[in-house]
Amino acid sequence: MPLISTGVLAHDARTAATGVGAFNVVQIEHAQAIVGGAEAAGLPVVLQISENTARYHGTLEPIALAALALARAASVPVAVHLDHATSAPLVHEAVELGFTSVMFDASTLPYEQNVAATRAVADHCHGRGVWVEAELGEIGGKDGAHAPGVRTDPDEARAFVAATTADALAVAVGSAHAMLTRDAVLDFALISRLRDTVGVPLVLHGSSGVGDAGLARAVGAGMTKVNISTHLNKLFTRAVRTHLDAHPRAADPRAYLGPARDAVAAEVTRLLGILARPGR
Repeated sequence: MPLISTGVLAHDARTAATGVGAFNVVQIEHAQAIVGGAEAAGLPVVLQISENTARYHGTLEPIALAALALARAASVPVAVHLDHATSAPLVHEAVELGFTSVMFDASTLPYEQNVAATRAVADHCHGRGVWVEAELGEIGGKDGAHAPGVRTDPDEARAFVAATTADALAVAVGSAHAMLTRDAVLDFALISRLRDTVGVPLVLHGSSGVGDAGLARAVGAGMTKVNISTHLNKLFTRAVRTHLDAHPRAADPRAYLGPARDAVAAEVTRLLGILARPGR
């Protein structure tokens, strides 16, 4: 199946008042699990590769080509997205490789510099048919200028989107990156105000810290793209530990990475079902 644009998935989900699951790839087993989980659910999905993951692999291209190949071979629509890029050259590389969307994060810069840098990236990407997600004010839990308790102002967000021509906006509504517990308290009223004010799909980062009911309610309130990474990594690592505890002499990585891949695939299937049917 040809690659699909994240923008198409987001548009369709926003129209239907459902959510799009966007899951982060760390290594090829993650990409296989995410695609397999989406196929089992019969639902589209977004494979995300972050700047940090590209740095871990030494360069973007190897893990990107693997993700793109898996996306093209999938039986459901799969988009491939660059997540949390702070480098314009990395964005350009992702576009050349064939990514259908990018998230450019200049949120640690002063507002006017954020606008200028994001607009330049948007101009480059839009000229090549690539959808752009941006961020105004950093999501809690990452180093930078904003405290974890920050909330996105709807009027400022609307002005930011207009100035940058971003296609989607990551907003701060109570979640935080890298949470190990699923007890974040979201501001659902703010999500609805942002939905009504901003005019483009909203993106929830730090969704690993949000429980099932909170995810469904966030989508019902107006969130469209839902990013999940740490939650899946916890399941992956737990499966590896369980296998190695039971088989302390294990030496073949396939013996423990396989069960970890299966655990992530099953959870992706389950989470996509929650996002696709938020009110049911």
